[in-house]
Amino acid sequence: MFCHITENWRGRPLISRAVIVNLIGHTTTGKGLRIRAELDEGEYETGLEVTDEQLARINLLKDRFHGEWNYTIHPQI
Repeated sequence: MFCHITENWRGRPLISRAVIVNLIGHTTTGKGLRIRAELDEGEYETGLEVTDEQLARINLLKDRFHGEWNYTIHPQI
């Protein structure tokens, strides 16, 4: 959807987070897909590292076409 989002805000000044969220939230595609967006102003701890074991537990299904870029994350079993 990123290509549709950037097309939607092309030529518009991104002057605030509210403007950005609004432009993202009003993005649609020709096939009718819509995006819902809201600003999350929560504070999150930085510097956390994911261990190899935690990463291995992520249920990733890589796509046949460029699986290093295209994948689906499924719930953990």
